[in-house]
Amino acid sequence: MSRRTGLRRLVRFLVSLAVLVVATFAMIHLIPGDPVRSALGPAAPVELVEARRAALGLDRPLPEQLLTYVANVFSGDFGTSFVTGEPVGEVIMARLPNTLSLALLAVLAAMLVAVPLGMWSAVRTENGRNRGTELTFSAATGAAVAVPEFLYSIALVAVFAIGLGWFPPAGKAGAITYVLPVAALAIGPAAMIARISRVETLRELGKDYVRLARAKRLPAARLHLRHVLPNTLTATLTVGGLLLTSLIAGGVLVEYVFAWPGLGLKIVESVTQKDYPVAQGVVLVYGAIVLVVNLAVDLLLGVLDPTSAIKET
Repeated sequence: MSRRTGLRRLVRFLVSLAVLVVATFAMIHLIPGDPVRSALGPAAPVELVEARRAALGLDRPLPEQLLTYVANVFSGDFGTSFVTGEPVGEVIMARLPNTLSLALLAVLAAMLVAVPLGMWSAVRTENGRNRGTELTFSAATGAAVAVPEFLYSIALVAVFAIGLGWFPPAGKAGAITYVLPVAALAIGPAAMIARISRVETLRELGKDYVRLARAKRLPAARLHLRHVLPNTLTATLTVGGLLLTSLIAGGVLVEYVFAWPGLGLKIVESVTQKDYPVAQGVVLVYGAIVLVVNLAVDLLLGVLDPTSAIKET
């Protein structure tokens, strides 16, 4: 990837980050009515409401509020919780590792299952063989992709926690409590990655170097693992990276179902409690993580596969 392409992608990231910061700033101003009054309740004294507005800087001119907000964000100050009085940054940092660990484990589990499954299906169905296997694979993975994560969460809790009693139904208390939420997050992405892995493997199996290797009677395991697999991973890793961002941001309901102490559960609690500074900070962190991961995937793809860097006009 050329330096110019990398610089262009970095500029695009910075512009997106600036839009995200402005959008999260606007959140609290787009709430109908007075957000401070909504948070404190209709019975709160006027003096208390005005004092809280002044403490939050909401009585200042809008441009001044924006500049102060941007300066505070880039210095790590996300404000103070309406409910607990804790700094929002501390609340986020206490819960962020739980969300990231869940998403990373889900992507890892999805990749470990999906890549071998996709390759196996491609080898089994190459040149139109085993139509039954192909139809079963397509139907099963298509259905798995279509089901939302929170339905998997409910089903897994009902079967494996309540029905069989194999796993705890909620909370975070040791390695065993990761199993069900990770599975709920990983099933859909695993099905999607398996479909992509199958397509990429079939494409590689039709190339000349594979036919030459087979003519030389290269063992199938060595051909598939040492030659075909590395050439299929570019698209798979790209999709895996993009799915990581969707799992971080899309795991809110999964965390809620499993009472997982991450950012997803916290944003639900903050919206319910009208704790707007916390909701604002969590949305900002979610958005920033998505942008950073997308940039990293974009740059990694450009390094692994320079031909994928499309010229922008």
